[in-house]
Amino acid sequence: MCGIVGYTGPREAYPIIIKGLKRLEYRGYDSTGVALQNGGLKVYKKKGKVAELEDSIVGKDLHSNVGIGHTRWATHGEPSDRNAHPHQSSSGRLAMIHNGIIENYNQLKKELINKGYTFSSDTDTEVLLNFIEEIKKNNNCSLEEAVRVALKRVTGAYVILLLDSEDPETIIAARKGSPLVIGVGKGEHFLGSDASPMLEYTKEVVYVNDYELAIVKPDELILKNLGNEKITPYVQKLDIELAAIEKGGYEHFMLKEIFEQPQTIYDCLRGRLDATEGTITMSGIQQYAEQIMNANRIVMVACGTSWHAGLIAEYIFEELCRINVEVEYASEFRYRNPVINKGDVIIAISQSGETADTLVAIENAKAKGAIILGVVNVVGSSIARMSHAGAYTHAGPEIGVASTKAFTAQLAVLTMIALKIGYIKGTIPHKRYMHLLKELQEVPEKVAWTLKHSDNIRALAEKYKDARDFLYLGRGYNFPVALEGALKLKEISYIHAEGYPAAEMKHGPIALVDENLPVVFVATKDSYHEKVISNMQEIKARKGKVISVITEGDDASTALSEDVMIVPEADEILAPMLSAIPLQLLAYYIGVVKGCDVDKPRNLAKSVTVE
Repeated sequence: MCGIVGYTGPREAYPIIIKGLKRLEYRGYDSTGVALQNGGLKVYKKKGKVAELEDSIVGKDLHSNVGIGHTRWATHGEPSDRNAHPHQSSSGRLAMIHNGIIENYNQLKKELINKGYTFSSDTDTEVLLNFIEEIKKNNNCSLEEAVRVALKRVTGAYVILLLDSEDPETIIAARKGSPLVIGVGKGEHFLGSDASPMLEYTKEVVYVNDYELAIVKPDELILKNLGNEKITPYVQKLDIELAAIEKGGYEHFMLKEIFEQPQTIYDCLRGRLDATEGTITMSGIQQYAEQIMNANRIVMVACGTSWHAGLIAEYIFEELCRINVEVEYASEFRYRNPVINKGDVIIAISQSGETADTLVAIENAKAKGAIILGVVNVVGSSIARMSHAGAYTHAGPEIGVASTKAFTAQLAVLTMIALKIGYIKGTIPHKRYMHLLKELQEVPEKVAWTLKHSDNIRALAEKYKDARDFLYLGRGYNFPVALEGALKLKEISYIHAEGYPAAEMKHGPIALVDENLPVVFVATKDSYHEKVISNMQEIKARKGKVISVITEGDDASTALSEDVMIVPEADEILAPMLSAIPLQLLAYYIGVVKGCDVDKPRNLAKSVTVE
């Protein structure tokens, strides 16, 4: 969740770190800070945005070739200057930034207080830092060795970056459960929570694994495990352009990413789907095809928007593959002591590939003999590396905190997997299979049409921006789309919204309906359409304001709706990739007209790497 940046080399470190922190603002944060090697450690930190930190240190001597920076999302201790990172050790010799949670920090803190340590913050990070210093002092050992010993005592998740004023060219780093990328340049190294801070300087990176420690100097990178054994760094080439993490003329990243979806879905399908030949090429899935089609069940594990993608995929897999599918919140699945049998297939869905709950859930399932398939966006991420196989979504960097293009790309990948397995298994008739391939291949063009015909949504946002509550309803494949639409509105505009199956409306939510409640129906033409029309009539009878996402030419829904948002006709299995688009735009525009920070909603983080 927090963002970390580090640099060691011949360049001025401060501009690189500040620019890197701005690139990581999308991860969510409430305070920020930097530590620089400059004839001793200089630490500057402040509650608030990166720009506020910049303003507060105008005129300071910021010359340095080595430094670390941090954006903090508060866990232990309220957002404040004193709790912001970096923290300094009691002696002032060490400075550290940390992403994660140290679960046994209270026990460590008591031990240190008994030894005379005092603390200037409420954070678990300062406890870990002083614990490292205490080990270094007592054992008269190197900082590297002190970190190694300390981390063997630590319970929890972490990425840490450390500076030592007596070793001014070196950054010590370590990770467990949170991402860390090291960029390799000529006589310089860059560190970050992801690759975005280093894209303009190098395309060669090393993804650090759990329980690994890095000693990073300008011209040297040493990787070791916690047993002090050297590991050969595996250098990978980044396939991301700088333009992908810039706004490109759009007012917000979220809007850019909504309008990128024709291309991102096309990129997801490209090289995999050939509707003319009737083939889907997914080598990772092919390798485990027999196990998947013979599995007693598939469990989809995810959080947030990815969970909604899993719900839609449940309908698709059961329809096309005739395999029992369960969809689980990773945060519940990891603690519930679920029944997992050898040969069960777990599909982990995550944009970042670093979601903490999902990671632990699949780690537990893997230990019990389950086959793990990852559907992730970020190449080299932890879930991708932990999975037996899977498929990348190829949506490109998603900077907006509220997921948009990653969601539709997940649906595209999951649909292809279901089609491939169902066809191999023989549960999809050939004619139906060929029809769905053709329909899926046309989705990017239909998404482009939807975006082109969305001009009225800005006006809808103005009309409904003052509503206190929204109700979203859908049936079948569109029920999870209703959940996703409600989530987007909550995230971006802070308006309370709930999604429900339309048939469940009479079992409670209808009590909320009056002339002040906007009710959004996801009402594209499908096998449930007549039932949804009946639900609309029930809302109209109670003076509710009906807003509908409808298929072009649907006069019956138009007649019952105060406002409509239009999508082109599509097979009901694929319709969610279209019906989600207007709901993304509605949330975006309501957030904008209400003056919300739609790219960085309050209290939210892009990648949830802690519990």
